[in-house]
Amino acid sequence: MSRVFTPKVVTANALLEGDVVYLAEDGTWTRRLGEAELIEDEAIAQLRLIEAGAQAHRVVGAYLAEARAGAAGPRPGHFREGFRARGPSNRPHGKQAEIHDV
Repeated sequence: MSRVFTPKVVTANALLEGDVVYLAEDGTWTRRLGEAELIEDEAIAQLRLIEAGAQAHRVVGAYLAEARAGAAGPRPGHFREGFRARGPSNRPHGKQAEIHDV
């Protein structure tokens, strides 16, 4: 029996900076999960992953990450992706530098 496809986003790490990035619908890379393309069709997800893999000059380690729809765009579908979306854990660097209260 085949498994049911769940929504995904394409994610990777920026080659030069190492930041977590997400593939947007227009083919650009964004550092904000909420701006990523939420893909609900498995065939399209595989095509987008191939497109991401062809951008080895920009990103490394591209893969499909589980996500779900949210009011402000895609939300993490797994706790690991939640950690990646929030940025490095060694504050005050990257996305976490914007957070002032813990």
